[in-house]
Amino acid sequence: MAKYQLLLLAFLSLVAMKPQIVFGNFQEDMVFNWGAPHSSIFNNGQNMQLQLDRYSGSGVQTNKQFLFGSIEMHIKLVHGNSAGTVTAYYCSSTGPKHDEIDFEFLGNSSGHPYIIHTNVYTQGIGSREEQFYPWFDPTADFHNYTIHWNPSQIVWFIDGLPIRVFTNNEAIGVPFPNEQAMRVYSSIWNADNWATRGGLVKIDWTRAPFIARLSRFNPRACEWTGPISLTACGSNSPANWWTKPTYHKLSYSQMGQLKWVRDNFMIYDYCKDTKRFNGRMPRECSKPII
Repeated sequence: MAKYQLLLLAFLSLVAMKPQIVFGNFQEDMVFNWGAPHSSIFNNGQNMQLQLDRYSGSGVQTNKQFLFGSIEMHIKLVHGNSAGTVTAYYCSSTGPKHDEIDFEFLGNSSGHPYIIHTNVYTQGIGSREEQFYPWFDPTADFHNYTIHWNPSQIVWFIDGLPIRVFTNNEAIGVPFPNEQAMRVYSSIWNADNWATRGGLVKIDWTRAPFIARLSRFNPRACEWTGPISLTACGSNSPANWWTKPTYHKLSYSQMGQLKWVRDNFMIYDYCKDTKRFNGRMPRECSKPII
């Protein structure tokens, strides 16, 4: 009998040691920053929906600020004709010289694909857009959208596949977002002046309300606690898994995944828009993306 008890204890110890994924709680971790009557949190804080109608959209932000790590959100986008709407999920600091890392989902006319719009701001300057068509239906189910951010690079992931990399090129004079803590935001809003075919397709309000659903918010990131965090969050401490060498650049298999996405689903790259920049391209465009 003692033998079986020892085996049971050993098994329970192994179970206890197994890493458990603990998702954030919208009720505890976020606050509505606008349109609260148009939003709802349910399932004990595990799920949230944001709503847009002709009167208002809605948005939330985290109570805490972060500097480096991985921010994960599962999102199910507005179904059907969502032309003119934008569902946004992003990290941002505040102020005129803010840093920001964006996922924005530009609504579609029925039968046409969403556009996944990405951007990065450093010191208040953006104009670094890259856009993609999804290779899946983002309205049929939840998909994992992750922003991975460390001192070496920013990587945008969808369901574990990297779609974009913004490398730290401070050595050639390109600012990198590494000194300002960011909150996590999500919102849905009326952008029919530009979102769908450059604003040609307007929102059909007869289809309102437009609802975006969110779940499994998981901020595996360094919490900002003040100026000391600049060093603490970016150090090579064993606790800072995001600074380990394996996260300095994509793996060989990830580079293949990135190439597949960009070769097949990318529809706009600011680094190829020579007309927009009158031939004076941003400095980072002279460097390989990885």
